[in-house]
Amino acid sequence: MDYTVVSYAAYLPVATGVTVWVARTLSKNGRIFLADVFAGDERLADAVNHLLVVGFYLINLGFVALWMRSDEQVENVQGVFNALSYKLGTVLLLLGVMHLGNVYVLNRIRRRSTLEKQHRPPVAPQAWVQPNQA
Repeated sequence: MDYTVVSYAAYLPVATGVTVWVARTLSKNGRIFLADVFAGDERLADAVNHLLVVGFYLINLGFVALWMRSDEQVENVQGVFNALSYKLGTVLLLLGVMHLGNVYVLNRIRRRSTLEKQHRPPVAPQAWVQPNQA
């Protein structure tokens, strides 16, 4: 039995499944955050959410496919688990880093829009008042 093929057969569906689960979770729960970032513009929030999900899939599934290859021959069942833990751990770390990067960028956008709302110019004068001559 070729244990390298077994490790590939286990790695690919697990890594793909985890990527799909994370993308769906982030998309569903991130929509509320995006609506807040874009000041309640639901259409813009949905569009950006969809674009983020597509980019997330492209980057992560591309990485999963590239990372599947192994130069070392897997010799036994322990080697299968070692290869899987190393590869899946790397994929999970990449998913986490990408998530934190997205949240950081979106939070900066949100913070900037909040600061702009707080520092609006004062209202123009409506009338002139004569000073008291005491």
